[in-house]
Amino acid sequence: MALETLSPDWEFDRLDDGSQKIHAEVQLKNYGKFLEEYTSQLKRIEDALDDSVGDVWDFSLDPIALKLLPYEQSSLLELIKTENKVLNKVITVYAALCCEIKKLKYEAETKFYTGLLFYGEGATDSSMVEGDYQIQMGRFVSFLQELSCFVTRCYEVVVNVVHQLAVLYTSNKNAPKIIETSGVHFQAMYEHLGELLTILITLDEIIDNHATLKDHWTMYKRLLKSVHHNPSKFGIQEDKLKPFEKLLLKLECQLLDGMIFQACIEQQFDCLNGGVSVSKNGTFAEEFAHTLRTYFANVEAKLGEPSEIDQRDKYVGICGLFVLHFQIFRTVDKKFYKSLLDVCKKVPAITLTANIVWFADNFLIQKIPAAAKLLDKKSIHTVKTQRENFLQQRAQSLTKDMQSYYVFVSSWMTKMESILSKEQCRTKFSEELSNRCNVFIQGFLYAYSLSTTVKTTMNLYMSMQKPMTKTSVKALCRLVELLKAIEHMFYRRSMVVADSVTHITQHLQYQALHSISVAKKRVISDKKYSEQRLDVLSALVLAENTLNGPSTKQRRLIVSLALSVGTQMKTFKDEELIPLQLVLKKLDLISELIERVRTQCDCCFLYWHRAVFPIYLDDVYENAVDSARLHYMFSALRDCVPAMMHARHLESYEVLLECYDKEIMEVLSELDDRNPFRVGMKDLAHFFFLNPIRFFNRFIDIKAYVTHYLDKTFYNLTTVALHDWATYSEMRNLATQRYGLSMTEAHLPSQTLEQGLDVLEIMRNIHVFVSRYLYNLNNQIFIERTSNNKHLNTINIRHIANSIRTHGTGIMNTTVNFTYQFLRKKFYIFSQFMYDEHIKSRLIKDIRFFREVKDQNDHKYPFERADKFNRGIRKLGITPDGQSYLDQFRQLISQIGNALGYVRMIRSGGLHCCSSAIRFVPDLEDIVNFEELVKEEGLSEETQKAARQLDSVLSDLTRNFAEGTEYFKMLVDVFAPEFRSTKNMHLRNFYIIVPPLTLNFVEHSISCKEKLNKKNKSGAAFTDDGFAMGVAYILKLLDQYQEFDSLHWFQSVREKYVKEIRAVAKQQNVQSTNQDEKLLQTMNLTHKRLEVCLQEFELLYFSLSSARIFFRADKTAAEESQEKKEKEEESGKASNGELSNSTPAEPVVK
Repeated sequence: MALETLSPDWEFDRLDDGSQKIHAEVQLKNYGKFLEEYTSQLKRIEDALDDSVGDVWDFSLDPIALKLLPYEQSSLLELIKTENKVLNKVITVYAALCCEIKKLKYEAETKFYTGLLFYGEGATDSSMVEGDYQIQMGRFVSFLQELSCFVTRCYEVVVNVVHQLAVLYTSNKNAPKIIETSGVHFQAMYEHLGELLTILITLDEIIDNHATLKDHWTMYKRLLKSVHHNPSKFGIQEDKLKPFEKLLLKLECQLLDGMIFQACIEQQFDCLNGGVSVSKNGTFAEEFAHTLRTYFANVEAKLGEPSEIDQRDKYVGICGLFVLHFQIFRTVDKKFYKSLLDVCKKVPAITLTANIVWFADNFLIQKIPAAAKLLDKKSIHTVKTQRENFLQQRAQSLTKDMQSYYVFVSSWMTKMESILSKEQCRTKFSEELSNRCNVFIQGFLYAYSLSTTVKTTMNLYMSMQKPMTKTSVKALCRLVELLKAIEHMFYRRSMVVADSVTHITQHLQYQALHSISVAKKRVISDKKYSEQRLDVLSALVLAENTLNGPSTKQRRLIVSLALSVGTQMKTFKDEELIPLQLVLKKLDLISELIERVRTQCDCCFLYWHRAVFPIYLDDVYENAVDSARLHYMFSALRDCVPAMMHARHLESYEVLLECYDKEIMEVLSELDDRNPFRVGMKDLAHFFFLNPIRFFNRFIDIKAYVTHYLDKTFYNLTTVALHDWATYSEMRNLATQRYGLSMTEAHLPSQTLEQGLDVLEIMRNIHVFVSRYLYNLNNQIFIERTSNNKHLNTINIRHIANSIRTHGTGIMNTTVNFTYQFLRKKFYIFSQFMYDEHIKSRLIKDIRFFREVKDQNDHKYPFERADKFNRGIRKLGITPDGQSYLDQFRQLISQIGNALGYVRMIRSGGLHCCSSAIRFVPDLEDIVNFEELVKEEGLSEETQKAARQLDSVLSDLTRNFAEGTEYFKMLVDVFAPEFRSTKNMHLRNFYIIVPPLTLNFVEHSISCKEKLNKKNKSGAAFTDDGFAMGVAYILKLLDQYQEFDSLHWFQSVREKYVKEIRAVAKQQNVQSTNQDEKLLQTMNLTHKRLEVCLQEFELLYFSLSSARIFFRADKTAAEESQEKKEKEEESGKASNGELSNSTPAEPVVK
């Protein structure tokens, strides 16, 4: 029923209205668009990585990787299909066994070799505590158990391979013949069996060379003995201990006694229950020996030649097979045995894996002692001598070899670049593919040759415990760099290589298919069909069918096995067979090109030779010209990381990685003596052009590290000594110009060498500053009064200007504000002093006295009266320092004057700073408005903002430049009304206290100057113009310039001293006739003292006159206010005039 209801709809769907096609096109377009976007996205990622990432990328961390190894999911049974069922079975069995051996080999290389080699690494003896070794071995037992299972499996496979071959090549006449084997030689089977035996030999060698493993095993057994005596103490059941001990015993016998290979070849190969007979199978023995000789002949021809690919590894397998042959059949071909030993002269040592070296002569003599006895001792000794000679010759020729390889590899890279950059020409496609194929193979051959040279040399030195020279180390490191350069070349051009490899593979398959088809036609044309001929035909068909597909390992293996059958009965002519074999070898190599290159360029062995790394770094540092090679060495050092992940003796392999990382980084961070006077100057600029180096999970960026180091150093040193900022700025610029470093600005307040005390510091502590510093009016300089150091600090206009430049001009107003606060406090003390009854009464008395006697004294204030006041005030009391109240009052006025001197200096410093900042403005009267100009041009909002900012800065500068002179007027205006008010009438007496004050000041000044010539200079000074400034300022505030001038005080002083000097001069003339020397000396001193006093009064007068200029001494307060009114009236009239002028103009405008 359901079908009936659905069928009409289904019928309707079958009607094609074209909508599906439209829909499909839309989807296809969308998919195309997605692909384009995704491609561009990947390109961006690639570009980004290219720019920022190091020259040598870590292949294992590729976000996107290209795997070139051909792969398919077809099984062997699906691939091996012919009409000949018997042949199918034979090929299937052998192919399956070969595949099994390849898997075992992969497992051994990736898991077991590395697990054993890295045992005991990652922990130094000093860091290990009692029991750590046993713990490591405890963790490792499970690994050894897995290894035991693996070895057992290898034994089974070896037996199976031998049995399968023995069954095929049987000498039993009664047994049925499976296929005709008279001309069939399955060399591939022996090659694979040799590989399996090599695995067992390698495991033996690793364990035999691993002293740490054996020591830890012994310690572990002792621990187990202790546990056995007292299991309850360790919380272990006794019944579980026995099986565990048995397991350990089994592991020791099987693995640790160096009998892995021996136990394999000593197995029972003959089946006891009438099964396969091996040892008495003459046909098989003959086939075994024949194939082995053929195999050896092929390998020996290539050993040590430039075209050597993997013949060394095969030679190890041949030695293993030879020993197996001897063990099974108990016959020795002496000639062949000698040939095997003769190879040792050409190849003195073979690296099995990492740092494990294998000597064929030792192996053959040890495993076949019966044959060794037949040789004379001299020939055995010759082999060992040859090995030592090889090492000496290698040490001598290493530098020369390195240079040759350098040229070869460089020219190969150039060729590679040129051949891969060219567009492929369709007309010469096959020729180009052949060229590319040859170039790729050449690269691999160089890699193999370099790898073999480095490994053999380094490992031989290590094995024979002979020291390497520095020159040898440098040359070997260069070879390692070349090795990584080849790998990097293939990796960098992997896209083009991938494309080429596919085409080359197809081209080689075509050539092979062509050869096989010719042979097949030849077989078909011969009508005499026999079983053997049918086997050949089936084998050729199988080879042909298998070649039609991806060039996977399985397919190539099947082709190899099929051709072992297919090449009998002279199916191929000699001139056809050799090219076919060459094509198949190339196919093998090209199909696994990238994997093989990576294997050969793997520098994992460097882990055991990492002692050379410091020497290498010294060499790079000394010859900084080609520092880019560092990338290759770090790439080589990184190769052992994947292998380390199989370490099983630690809690986690991460511990081992961290230890290795730390070790390498410690070597890298050890800088040599950086004192240029000891080591001379080096141009290290090349290091800064290096791209970041990838190592583990970090990038070693030398440029960034040095930049950060210099930034940090410059910043820290500038903060310690701010006055050195200019020096560090120059250094920063030098680093940028010379080394291209992008330095960061310190953004610290910049100071100059002439900074002196900071304005902020003075402002915050102005009360301390005015008491500790003395002012010089003419030079505008402050000098420290006293200091514990041998020098006195000074502050001048340049210091202040530099300080203002540091903090900005805004600080000037703040400084004046602080000065105002300070003056308020000081004027309060000033007022109290003036209000004191003792002082006020004396001053009023003096004013009254002057009014009475001024007509008699020619309007001059008497010197005697001022002197009397000065001396009389001492009777009121003296401080512990010996200072009178008048001394303290003088100091107060000096401090007020110093504060004003500081304001004056701030103003001058501000002008100085502004003028240096504004010197780039052409005309201060006509400054253009940048914002308006930018708006006119229609520039962006950001530009307008910038222009606005510039206008603001310029107006600020011009205003500060113009307004700097108004500070004194402000300080007068703010205090004058209060000083002149009626409630402060007591301050009006100030002018009369000035004469005694000047006397007091002159006495103090002379005393200070005299101390300059004394040994104890405490209290010495040569200037104190703060007093003059203070007096001038207070007289202005009280508007008492006229009152003070009416005293004619300085004239009175001058007259007094001139009169006294004349009197002394007259007395000197009288006394000179009497020739009383002592009296003359006294008079000379008196004369000199009077002149000094007069000079000091003169100086004070000049200073006071200069100071009065600042406060407009020419005008009284009334005159100033009148002048102000007149100015206001004039400005008012001017504004009115403008208005009246504009009124009549309006009708004209209309």
